[in-house]
Amino acid sequence: MSGLHVAIIMDGNGRWARRRRLPRWRGHLAGVDSVRDVVRAAPDLGVSTLTLYAFSSDNWKRPPTEVGRLFWLLREYCRREQRELRENGCRLKAFGRRDRIPKSALAALEEAEAFTREGQTLLLRLAIDYGSRWAIAQAARELAQQVKAGKLDPDRISVDALHTQLTQHLPEPDLLIRTAGEQRLSDFLLWEAAYAELYFSPTFWPDFRRSHLEAAIAEFRRRERRFGGLAPVVPTAAARELLSATAEALRAG
Repeated sequence: MSGLHVAIIMDGNGRWARRRRLPRWRGHLAGVDSVRDVVRAAPDLGVSTLTLYAFSSDNWKRPPTEVGRLFWLLREYCRREQRELRENGCRLKAFGRRDRIPKSALAALEEAEAFTREGQTLLLRLAIDYGSRWAIAQAARELAQQVKAGKLDPDRISVDALHTQLTQHLPEPDLLIRTAGEQRLSDFLLWEAAYAELYFSPTFWPDFRRSHLEAAIAEFRRRERRFGGLAPVVPTAAARELLSATAEALRAG
């Protein structure tokens, strides 16, 4: 796959519901429509990988009823959307811990992953029971196990080795969007987003649609990504004339 990798922290469901004097779960339910709209729009906007922060490790701190609703929504999304995802060439893949996901939600998730595994148009990645610091520690643990087993020389552990273990050769995000006005990463892709462009939208996630994604990508394309280097210098007209005169003088010798 080639194209942009866009990652989104889908924030603001609860506030969206509260402003309408609705229970918080109604905000999560409305947010599913946004997921559907953004997934449909992504390939048309040049996106080949879309990573969504669906459930963080910290979300377990929420009331059990809300957590239950979130996993019910995950189960229903996987069941109801998998056919459209496959028809549109979308491959669904989750990452994060799986040992704490409720059995019915996990079964639906794995069924959708298998059902859409041939998709080539868009890789849709769902971060579920995920925390970046946990993921980094897990990658370090895997490298340590390789050293213990005699499969890896400790001297060969490098930034590149940890990066490969952590990302499994997936592309880093080019653009990271957070909705609802908050301006922090909340333990999401801390390693992978080292050079991502950040875009903070004031729009609550349930109101986020194709037009908002299009605006974020348009802003991204206007930016200059230097990855720690310097921007290329474009000579002014006067500078070009001076360079030309100098070159002519050198030729005249």
